[in-house]
Amino acid sequence: MDDSTEGDTAVLYLGLLAPTLITLIAGLVIHSFIIGVNVSDWWKERSVTPVDHIVTSLGISRMCAQCANTLLFLMNMFPLSSPDFNVTLVIIGLVYNLFSDANIWLTSLLSIVFCLKISNFHTRLFLYLRGLIVHRTVFFIGAAVLLSAVNNLITLLLAITENSSDETYNATTECININSIYHATITVFFLFLFSCISSVLLFTSLYHHITKMKMSRNLTVNLETYYSALKLVFFTFLYNTLYVIIYIAAAIFYYFYCLNLLCFLIVLDFLPVLHSSYLIYRTAKLRSQMSKSCCVEKKDLSRPAPS
Repeated sequence: MDDSTEGDTAVLYLGLLAPTLITLIAGLVIHSFIIGVNVSDWWKERSVTPVDHIVTSLGISRMCAQCANTLLFLMNMFPLSSPDFNVTLVIIGLVYNLFSDANIWLTSLLSIVFCLKISNFHTRLFLYLRGLIVHRTVFFIGAAVLLSAVNNLITLLLAITENSSDETYNATTECININSIYHATITVFFLFLFSCISSVLLFTSLYHHITKMKMSRNLTVNLETYYSALKLVFFTFLYNTLYVIIYIAAAIFYYFYCLNLLCFLIVLDFLPVLHSSYLIYRTAKLRSQMSKSCCVEKKDLSRPAPS
């Protein structure tokens, strides 16, 4: 019976290995492209917007989280008998949680900055927040990473305290630690709430602005730009919603059933890759650089080989 279970587990791991590696390769290519373009512009002292700062930081956090998650998958697939193996798993898991939380923080910050930059509200509070956040984006990025680290530290301390006070600690009690529910219900929920509010405000502002333009029949205004912004806002909101649902579902399965479903982790890796790809498609600078890169590759391939 044990041999049959181990065989099924091995088949499951092998079946999930291919999508994991494909997602990893795609993520490394897409995220490194975003980072390379924006860092190159900064190095050449070109104009870099607050959105570029956030997108670059998103690329770094997503790439690091994906690498840590893939490493966790491979270590679970090929476990070692070393006494330090479990400690290594915990450390890599903490690294993954750090960058995964940073991804959620930075995605929420991206939604907020989009709202402040594009929306046409003129209240004092809105104008104050626009001047505060948009012009100090780098500090808020650092604060997001710092808060992610503090959040993971608090969670780790709570788990250590709970386990040390439990004299009958075993593999089952590990699954009912507060860490999964703490991440899912506290951090993720409130960050998702901020993202929803900013997305709804921005979507409402853009919709009313487009309606006014249509009613005024101002043919000199290109509404395609506004439609493009609406699509980006909607796609980012959809990405946030799916990511949070799967994140919480994975935590619930782990908390109540002690199941660490790897398919959830693969989807959590795939969604940021999909969102980054859409950011490249909707950002003029990134789309232009991608087109140039593809054209150069086609020219190199079309050249005849030297005789």
